[in-house]
Amino acid sequence: MTSPKPIPDGAIPMIARLATRVRAARDALGLPRRALSERSGVSPRYLAQLEAGEGNISVILLERVATALNLKIEDLLSETPPMRGDVARVARLYQAAPAQVQGRVRALLAPQNPLALRAQRICLVGLRGAGKSTLGRMAADKLKVPFVELKDEIEAEAGMPLSEVMALYGQDGYRALEAEAVARVVARHDKLILAVAGGIVGDDDAYDMVLERFHTIWVRTSPGEHMARVRAQGDLRPMEGNPAAMDQLKALLRHRTPAYERAMAQVDTTAKPVSTSLNEVLAIIAKHRFLEGLGP
Repeated sequence: MTSPKPIPDGAIPMIARLATRVRAARDALGLPRRALSERSGVSPRYLAQLEAGEGNISVILLERVATALNLKIEDLLSETPPMRGDVARVARLYQAAPAQVQGRVRALLAPQNPLALRAQRICLVGLRGAGKSTLGRMAADKLKVPFVELKDEIEAEAGMPLSEVMALYGQDGYRALEAEAVARVVARHDKLILAVAGGIVGDDDAYDMVLERFHTIWVRTSPGEHMARVRAQGDLRPMEGNPAAMDQLKALLRHRTPAYERAMAQVDTTAKPVSTSLNEVLAIIAKHRFLEGLGP
């Protein structure tokens, strides 16, 4: 009869941990060893060796023991103790929650350091036509970080163009999708430049999330340039059949200005070449150390 092979020194801590976990789980359930044997189909002698740290149990048998103890096999083997009670329930709820809820949970549990919450994420806010997308994409390319346009994230998740999203879900539905998209971006990226739609300031929850989880820059320009740039993009709707369009744009800008002013920095692109505005954005990022995760 051949003697069993000795257990490698590196495996001894794991065997000891396994013994402790099995004993603790059985005690927590008030389960006699014979009852565990009946549940798992593993002999009482084998279980005694396992709990004494003397057994070298097979994976298949160990899985039976774990199942009988209402655990997963990884709960017995991992270096951290298995989650139980409320902790386990909260973990399951977190895993099943949408990204927006997960983001709020992380914000509540994280140290309340705004710089840590923002990580190395930068968000450009402002009215359409100010230059957010152009400057964001160029700055990201220069700094070798990802660039994300929030509308693209919304369209990808919804599986349809933004115009159809608006038609199908309406303004309130769109705002909910927008907030969920911000939460997903936060969950996926610790370092990026994000450009958001100008109307995000109309949703307090979404905009508060942006201000809390991103270093923000308000990209602004004059009403005349806003209108000209939108038209240059091929969108004639702001002016077509609407002689009061400029007055409406000015009123919208006045209304949103207090919200945009909550951003950490500003870049005015009025009457400036794109290269100049880009340099100003890069200078702000460097000055405030946004990509160092330290903040101003």
